[in-house]
Amino acid sequence: MQACSRWAIAIMAMGVVSAGCTKERTTDGDTAAGSSSAPQAGSAETKERHAKIGLVTKTDSNPYFVTLREAGKAEAAKLGADFSALAGKFDGDNDGQVTAIENLIQQGVTTILITPNSSTGVLGALKKARDKQVLVLALDTETDPANAVDATFATDNTGAGQNQGAYVKAALGSAQPALIMLDGTPGSSVDTQRHTGFLKGIGLADADPHIRGRQSVNGDQNKAQQSMENLLQRSAKINAVYTLNEPTARGAHVALKAKGLAESVVVGSIDGGCQGVQDVKDGKYAVTVMQFPKKMAELGVDAAVEYAKSGKKPSGFQDTGSAVITDKPMAGIESKDTTWGLANCWQ
Repeated sequence: MQACSRWAIAIMAMGVVSAGCTKERTTDGDTAAGSSSAPQAGSAETKERHAKIGLVTKTDSNPYFVTLREAGKAEAAKLGADFSALAGKFDGDNDGQVTAIENLIQQGVTTILITPNSSTGVLGALKKARDKQVLVLALDTETDPANAVDATFATDNTGAGQNQGAYVKAALGSAQPALIMLDGTPGSSVDTQRHTGFLKGIGLADADPHIRGRQSVNGDQNKAQQSMENLLQRSAKINAVYTLNEPTARGAHVALKAKGLAESVVVGSIDGGCQGVQDVKDGKYAVTVMQFPKKMAELGVDAAVEYAKSGKKPSGFQDTGSAVITDKPMAGIESKDTTWGLANCWQ
C-alpha cells in the first residue's frame, strides 16, 4: 500500500506540472491569458505566427494618410497578412487614437503601426500593447521619447523643414524675410521638427521680429485659409510663408490670391503628394519637400510580417528620405523639377 501511494502521488504531481505547462503557452506560440511570459526572438520557443497588422493614422481623409493606408494594405495582401486600419476623427484627435489602439489590442494584432497625433499622448496605450508582446512601429511621426515604440520609419522632418527654409531664404535673395508661419498640431513631433528646421534653414530665431505672425492650423486647408486671412489683416506686408503641409499651403494660397499677394510671396511646403507637385507646377507655391509614405508603409508591413515569422524586431529611427521639388531651382540647393516629382510622387 505504501509503495502504491508513492506511485499515485508521483503520477498526480506529473499531472499538475503538465497542466501548468499547458496553461502557460498555447499551441501557436502565443502567451495564454493570465501569463506574462513570451518567447524571445531567436529562442527555441519562437514559433511562426500569422501576421495581424493594425494601422492607426491621424485621420482617414488626408490624402497623405490615405496613400499610407492603401500602400500598407497592398503590401499586407501581397505577403498574406491580415490588415485593418483605424484613425482619429481629425488631425489632433489623441483620444480617438488611444481608443483605436485599445481596440486593436483586443482584436489580437501582432503589430500596430501608428502615426501619432500627439508624440506623448498615446504613450500609455502603446505601453499596454508592447506589454502584450505586440510590435509597435511609428510611421511618419516620432513619439517622445523615441523608444516608446520599437522602431520608427519616417522622414527626417527637421531636415525637410531645413530644406524648405533654405530654399525660401535663397528665393528671397537680398530681401529680409517678412514671414508668416502656419504650423501644425501643437505637441506633435512633426510640427516641432519641421518648424525648428525651417527656422534654421531660413536663419531666424523663434522670437525674431521678422516673423510677422503664426498660427497652428492642424494641417487643415480650411483652417489655414481662415488663419491666413486673419493674419493678413494684421500685417499684409509679408514676402514669405512657411506651411507644415500641402493642404495648409493650398489654404494659404487662396487667402493670398484674394489679397493679390500670390505672385509676390514665396510659399514653401512639405509633403510631395501628386496634387502638391501639380500645385508647384501651377505656381500656387514655390517649393515642396517630397516625402515617401508608400515606402514607410511597406517597410512597416515587411517588419511586421518578419516579426510574426521569426520574432525579430527592427529598432531605432530609419529615415525614408525626402526630395526638394521646384521648377525654380536655387544655387546650392539640390532639387528635382515637377516632371520628376509627378513621376515619383508618394512612392
